[in-house]
Amino acid sequence: MRPARSVLFLPATNPRAIEKARGLACDVAILDLEDAVAPEGKAEARAAAVAAVEAGGFGPRLGVRVNGLDTPWGEADLQALQGTSIDLVVVPKVEHPQAILALWELSPPGADLWAMIETPRAVVHLDAIAHAGGPLRGLMLGVNDLSAMLLTGHAPDREPLKPWLAKTVAVARAYGLLAIDGVYNAFTDAEGFAAEAAQGRLYGFDGKSLIHPSQIAAANAAFSPSPEEAAWARAIVAAFASPEAAGQGAIRVDGAMVERLHLAAAERTLARLDPGA
Repeated sequence: MRPARSVLFLPATNPRAIEKARGLACDVAILDLEDAVAPEGKAEARAAAVAAVEAGGFGPRLGVRVNGLDTPWGEADLQALQGTSIDLVVVPKVEHPQAILALWELSPPGADLWAMIETPRAVVHLDAIAHAGGPLRGLMLGVNDLSAMLLTGHAPDREPLKPWLAKTVAVARAYGLLAIDGVYNAFTDAEGFAAEAAQGRLYGFDGKSLIHPSQIAAANAAFSPSPEEAAWARAIVAAFASPEAAGQGAIRVDGAMVERLHLAAAERTLARLDPGA
């Protein structure tokens, strides 16, 4: 799968932000037609998103977060994207697999789908949602909506959300999907963002949703292998490639016993490195 360490949301109605996003170092840029746009601005945002997609020139992978099909705007959003080169559609507030199937029929051919997990019903049905298949390629945890609907209190370490952080990653891994952590709202708090990104990495997320370009570098660093991790992965791959390891299920590397499962993990680590790292 393509990297998704840093997934930046930006309002489709903000032409300056869209132009700036073309040259940003985020892995994915998402033009938002949903939460960032007031009802009276939906048509304008839709037209601006289509124009931006058709103009192209984006360094990051480009996606669009449409409105849900249960709103007055969702179907029109998808119809407007038909015929464009968009390759990623983010679906908000998915609560059941039927939503994925409906979006699949209406989405542009060849476009991937990412489902946002934002409600108690979504976490209850998470396995079924991930099992929907088709073009579904990722699960994005929407922490703001989920916290509000669960009526949780605020905790710096996201204590009330930890079961759902873990469940989202586990289900994503079970079905071969990306797992994208939620946003950190205090975009001027670099230390707090770094801590939360590290927590997301610890839980196994592939990347993090962002609300400001200032968060990109820290997200890319948090969800990339460290030099130490890369060196250890290279050592494991090299050891298993040696003639002495042929046919062996477990070997010694730098004083530690490693198995074939560690080789697979090392290969995944190296695949996540930036080119030339």
